[in-house]
Amino acid sequence: MSLQALSVASECFPLIKTGGLADVVGALPNALAPHGVRVRTLLPAYRQVLARAGQVEPVLQLPDLFGADGRLLAAKNADGADLLLVDAPHLFDRPGGPYLDAAGLDWPDNAQRFAALSIVAARLGRGLLPGFQPDIVHAHDWQAGLVPAYLALFGGRRPATVMTVHNLAFQGQYPARLLDDLHLPASAFVPEGVEYYGQIGFLKAGLNYADRITTVSPSYAREIRTAEGGMGLDGLLNARAARLSGIVNGIDMDVWNPATDPLLAKNYAVGSLADRAENKTALCSRLGLDQDDSPLFCVITRLTWQKGVDLILQAAPHLLEAGGQLAVLGAGDVQLEGSYQRLTEQYPGRVACVFGYNEEFAHLLEAGSDAILVPSRFEPCGLTQLYALRYGCIPVVSRVGGLADTVIDANDAAQAAGVATGVQFHPVTADALKDAIYRTIALYRQPGLWAKMQRNGMTSDLGWEVRAGAYASLFRSLAQENGVAA
Repeated sequence: MSLQALSVASECFPLIKTGGLADVVGALPNALAPHGVRVRTLLPAYRQVLARAGQVEPVLQLPDLFGADGRLLAAKNADGADLLLVDAPHLFDRPGGPYLDAAGLDWPDNAQRFAALSIVAARLGRGLLPGFQPDIVHAHDWQAGLVPAYLALFGGRRPATVMTVHNLAFQGQYPARLLDDLHLPASAFVPEGVEYYGQIGFLKAGLNYADRITTVSPSYAREIRTAEGGMGLDGLLNARAARLSGIVNGIDMDVWNPATDPLLAKNYAVGSLADRAENKTALCSRLGLDQDDSPLFCVITRLTWQKGVDLILQAAPHLLEAGGQLAVLGAGDVQLEGSYQRLTEQYPGRVACVFGYNEEFAHLLEAGSDAILVPSRFEPCGLTQLYALRYGCIPVVSRVGGLADTVIDANDAAQAAGVATGVQFHPVTADALKDAIYRTIALYRQPGLWAKMQRNGMTSDLGWEVRAGAYASLFRSLAQENGVAA
């Protein structure tokens, strides 16, 4: 018997994306279909989403949705997956991004905006849309954190709920005075409810009320139960440990396929690695980097403390002195951007930076660089290292979260067994990163070993089939607990 699932998220590739959350939300529905789970994804109808969604069909009126009426629209994603869009222009039709205005500041009504998304999801979970009764409601990150709360607090029969944490650092905390405005009962404003240090915690609510909690790697599931990694929620997560698990993210193996990728200068595969060199030539030409046999390291990330990009700045002189080059694609902290700009000026032809994010350029960076630096201080899963593995770009990663779960360090035992795919380092310090860079350059100077690592990464199981199976098993067990034959 097939299951009906409602996925609730604030972004979904290719309609709207600020990070890896969108990739996961976009890929999982079609990955679950062969496992007998039909997913409809509920999103806000941001201006960008409506511009890209193509044909939409109004299916429901949504009266009095936090200040004005709205509509529910049905649409299809680019891959044919079913979408439901909360069309509330007073909440979502505005310039800027999904969370920030054009000045980079949080929209002042974000609490109401994402409460609206959540309350529509809860109503759909209770059968608001004729012909659609989900067995599972799958909420992603803090923006959907109130979904399990609304379903649990308003009584009556409800579907089972799963709360997936993509990054515990972002929690959605708002003043207690908004309790009534958000349609939350006063009885819920307790530590066992939505209250979090005197505020309303959206993610806290989801973690508390969901039937199951997942996160995006087993290592991260363990790390968030510690005082260091729990971001103030470790007590709750330990109390719910029996209901917490980690499932590693996958990637879309068709979109990220070096053999067919139209964004590359030259396509290549495991059996034609020599063709990969044309992408490095094209990349260096585009960035104004010297054309030589230097190992080219890339960075594709948000420029933030979490991602450890300040450590790269400290290690960069050593990388360059050892004969390497550095290409950076990212945006974020203004001071960090300035530091990287100064680095390009200090080392012309050896360092290049592109500020902002360009999905298309990221493909060429993965295909043209020799290695990618991912020195995150914490990383729930990470996708750039998975794309790098797929493209034969050796990941150099800190031994945390999903990075530890997806990259096999090229230590002596792994090299002897022929299974190494990258380089790990620990602790997460500039000195440890510097040593990892030296190790990587030494490996690069051994062409046979380097090519073996590339082939190992390119043939790794990086897709969604096994991961989707884990989600499907979880959904079925929850449905059975909830009295649904599955």
